Amino acid sequence: MTDLDTKTTASGPARPAQAPPSWGWLRWAWRNLTSMRTAVILLALLALAAIPGSLFPQRNVASDPAAVINYMQDNPRISPWLDRMGMFDVYASPWFAAIYILLLISMTGCVLPRSRRLWQSVRSDPPPAPRNLARLEDHRSWEITREPAEIIATAAAHLRRKGFRVVSTNDEIRAERGYLREVGNLAFHLSLLVLLVGIAAGKLIGFEGRVAVAEGGTFANDLSQYDAFTPSAWTDVDDLEPLSFRLEEFDVSYQTSGPNLGQPSEFAARLAYRAGSGEEQTVTVEPNRPLNVNETKFFLTGNGYAPVVTVRDGRDKVVFTGPVLFLPLDSSYASDGVIKAPDAQPTELAFEGFFLPTADVGPQGPYSRFPDALNPQLFLTAFTGDLGFGDGVPQSVFTLDKDDLTQVRRDGQPFSQALSVGETMRLPGGQGTLTFDGVSRFANFQIAYDPGKEITLVAAIVLFVGLTTSLIVRRRRLWLRLRPSTDAGTLVEIAGYSLTRREPPPHEIEDLVAALGGASPPTTSKDVSA
Repeated sequence: MTDLDTKTTASGPARPAQAPPSWGWLRWAWRNLTSMRTAVILLALLALAAIPGSLFPQRNVASDPAAVINYMQDNPRISPWLDRMGMFDVYASPWFAAIYILLLISMTGCVLPRSRRLWQSVRSDPPPAPRNLARLEDHRSWEITREPAEIIATAAAHLRRKGFRVVSTNDEIRAERGYLREVGNLAFHLSLLVLLVGIAAGKLIGFEGRVAVAEGGTFANDLSQYDAFTPSAWTDVDDLEPLSFRLEEFDVSYQTSGPNLGQPSEFAARLAYRAGSGEEQTVTVEPNRPLNVNETKFFLTGNGYAPVVTVRDGRDKVVFTGPVLFLPLDSSYASDGVIKAPDAQPTELAFEGFFLPTADVGPQGPYSRFPDALNPQLFLTAFTGDLGFGDGVPQSVFTLDKDDLTQVRRDGQPFSQALSVGETMRLPGGQGTLTFDGVSRFANFQIAYDPGKEITLVAAIVLFVGLTTSLIVRRRRLWLRLRPSTDAGTLVEIAGYSLTRREPPPHEIEDLVAALGGASPPTTSKDVSA
């Protein structure tokens, strides 16, 4: 045992020295994580992990905000288990984020070194010719009486005109073409990494929200104004884009004939908006034309009806007036909703029912036979009692908690009434009235701030162009070598080599042979040795 293997102390015998920590396992783990095979596996795993997002309804989807609630009501047994596994929030679930982060790390460690090698390859000169050119593709050789310097100069000038990168010596020319293929490869790899970073930036900094605004109603970009708001991990909810708008008018037209009867042909919302301290401007928002204010975009995703009503209490005082949003139930825009009047006296009032734009009566009862408001009717039933606003618990404007409410009755039967525009519903016992004043519309807006979307779009375009370039362009090399011949002339050898699976264009060597004044058929290694 040497002095390096032990430690001697004053109080006791020598002890074995501790070995330095080994980083072998960490290097092994990093090499495997950043390998191309691991990146491909993680990419495939991410695609598989995204499949449940298409199979199951997702929360906070503007086009169908009640999709998850309806699914859970229809599937009460399996829904709790799916919810625990994050199937209703796939893209915000921890397991999906873990796969994405691992993929981002793997791609970073894989792409950056590969990009450096590709960049070096783009800048590199053609390598020296192999010792035996006769073994290469389309080998040519012939004797010529011209001076070697003249041959070299003629061949170099010809190849440069054809777009080759040329390096020449006294007796050899090295030429290469198709470097654009490596540029495409480089663009493909870097844009793939930028694409992942752009998506991650949008998910970490951006947000999504939803709001419904009736005609004449206003919205300010403040957290309290949203019907639903889904922030990302780094969203600064106190620094939202300062803007506000007013829904001036909502226009919609429907197909009146043909197989698509009742389908909306177009709809648009006319907004008067103000960004920051700027002047008020007017803009028309359509489904594919959102309002864009500094990357905060307002998409028009739907619409519905908002009956305008006036509610008076038992003292004949107006306790509510204005439009009330009713949610569409089907393609004919038959809608349901609730009206709440917590300020009514001597008892609070509430109404529940449905709205029919073009009311008609069929075998199954009232229904709407067309989505436009041709014969609007409001069908309501009334409740009295405590609406629960004093409890401080948030309530939905679309649902009615009936735990502390009593349904109004007349002659022992639930009191309900169908109202046309201008008609009034009078509650028994002088408890209050409701007047159907008219019909307004509302528009659904999805608000999204995704700062990485433009980056992602540009990266996707560059990725496609780079991949296409790398597949189309053929990188190839060409060599010319001069040797003294037995007849006091010069033996010229030319051969090419393809760096891709596609053969190089045959005319390139033919053109070079013609430029040098040669016209011999291809030879083999046996011919050259002879």
